[in-house]
Amino acid sequence: MTKEEFSKLSQSIPHQPGCYKYYAQDKELLYVGKAKDLRKRVSSYFNKNIDSFKTRKLVSLIVGIDFTVTDSEHDAFLLENSLIKHYQPRFNIVLKDDKSYPYIVIKKEPFPRVFFTRRLIRDGSEYLGPFTGLMRVRELMELIKQNIPLRTCNLNLTQANIKKGKFKVCLEYHLGNCKGPCQGFQTEENYRDNLQQVRHVLKGNIGAVVRSLKDEMMDYAANMEFEKAQIIKKKTESLLLYQSRSTVVNPKLENVDVACILTDEHHFYVTYMMINNGSVIHTNTIQIDKKLDEEPEADVLALAVDNLRERYQSISREVIVPMEIDVTDRDIKVTVPKAGDKKNLLDLSIKNAQIFMQDMRKKETLLLTESSKEQSMLVLEELQESLQLSEIPTHIECFDNSNFQGSYPVAAMVLFRNGLPANKEYRHFHIKTVEGINDFASMSEVVYRRYKRLSDEGQPLPQLVIIDGGKGQLGAALESIEKLGLTGRMSLVGLAKREESIFFPGDSDPIQLPYDSPAHLLIRRIRDEVHRFGITFHRQVRSKGTFVNELEGIPGIGEKTATEMLKAFRSVKNIKTLTERELTKVIGASKARIVWAHFNPGEPAAE
Repeated sequence: MTKEEFSKLSQSIPHQPGCYKYYAQDKELLYVGKAKDLRKRVSSYFNKNIDSFKTRKLVSLIVGIDFTVTDSEHDAFLLENSLIKHYQPRFNIVLKDDKSYPYIVIKKEPFPRVFFTRRLIRDGSEYLGPFTGLMRVRELMELIKQNIPLRTCNLNLTQANIKKGKFKVCLEYHLGNCKGPCQGFQTEENYRDNLQQVRHVLKGNIGAVVRSLKDEMMDYAANMEFEKAQIIKKKTESLLLYQSRSTVVNPKLENVDVACILTDEHHFYVTYMMINNGSVIHTNTIQIDKKLDEEPEADVLALAVDNLRERYQSISREVIVPMEIDVTDRDIKVTVPKAGDKKNLLDLSIKNAQIFMQDMRKKETLLLTESSKEQSMLVLEELQESLQLSEIPTHIECFDNSNFQGSYPVAAMVLFRNGLPANKEYRHFHIKTVEGINDFASMSEVVYRRYKRLSDEGQPLPQLVIIDGGKGQLGAALESIEKLGLTGRMSLVGLAKREESIFFPGDSDPIQLPYDSPAHLLIRRIRDEVHRFGITFHRQVRSKGTFVNELEGIPGIGEKTATEMLKAFRSVKNIKTLTERELTKVIGASKARIVWAHFNPGEPAAE
């Protein structure tokens, strides 16, 4: 849809809250969004210059627009949430969860068994969970087995079968792990009480179970059954120990949910926690792919909280979050804490999200570390085919420039072998022959220096060289390759900054790899790695240069003296606070007098 076509349609879109829907040529629903003002929001897609490649791609596919007016922004949020869940448009974020999480099930049968399963069967049984870790489930099942007597057999314990005396108690009864319902030693009412204790444990309400056990212990003690009372006491102590290990805040804190969100260039990371009586009973961190760069964090967090509360069957009436969000149920209190126990819980969720994000970044950076050599080669073969290279690019090098207002110009190069970073072969470059801001000349210099050295030393050349910066810097790099007589010995491509478009020398139109293809992901990781490596080095150079230049700017103080002072006193800020005597111990009396006078103008020298 062009701007002209949209301008004819725009007058029919009202200045009211509601949801808008974008459709493709084949009536595919591309995107669903909500807005306080429908006309303003929809017009922003067509009347502004859009930097994001993903958003430009969305706009280029739109051929139809539909909208639904609502009474309020909250109603628009509810409608948007419902439409996204139902249609799952490809440009909307979708919370996918292909994991089969374990549940603890209370089976629908006489004297129900309690066990864990990964299969949800709609047979009327009660499923508690899901749990994010098998270790957590096993710990809970062991706690239940030790403290709440339940049957583990799969006998058909109907009242008719029990009356007929079909069954005999097993070893579990004699060990005290079961009260023998198979022989009528335990009533269904008493068994249901035990099941209620199981529910309390799984929901983190250990206190209710402890109170029940203490009542039972007192009854045994009153009847002089001290051995049985001692067994109950040990169970109580076991439950209290478990509670103390799982409590992270004030146990008096009522049921709450906690959620936070972090973001990087390509993903959102949401941590969700369910808290009951100060204990974390569920925690889960998910990664959500960014479909459009301008997706607000608050909207993503709201969608995630709604989905995760439904998945974990939360009944909490309060959600603790780092920002104001909309929620589907208006009776739920949204809290943005500033201090106290609730702020501690929010900080804990953020810490979990940070650890998860760092772990995912590490995995993405390594890309194929855990994959087989065959899988690595498949990605490189795809890259070879996409770029029409003559060889599989098992050796890839990527260059990037960095400077600060023309000062401290540096460059960086990273090297990937077989699709993986070869960190020991990364290289830094100080720009030596270029003055001022000239990225083209700087790129020409570092490319010339790199491949002249490889040629002189007889080292192998890369199959693919990536120049981060587009056509201009690609042309400058190509000039250096031609000067060295290496034309045709390697393939050079330029990588545009924003769209991640790939340019070949002399081609007017770039290549755009499929956004989610393994080849594109590899290119993106290489680019991110050269950025990280280059920026880190540039900061070091700039910091060191700033310190040394300030000291060397003092008349009579040279580089050697400046370096000695920095080694001894760590920073210029520290040096400014020193007395002349303290400076003398390191650089001598005459130079100490000069430095002290420079930082203390007009003041008499200390005696």
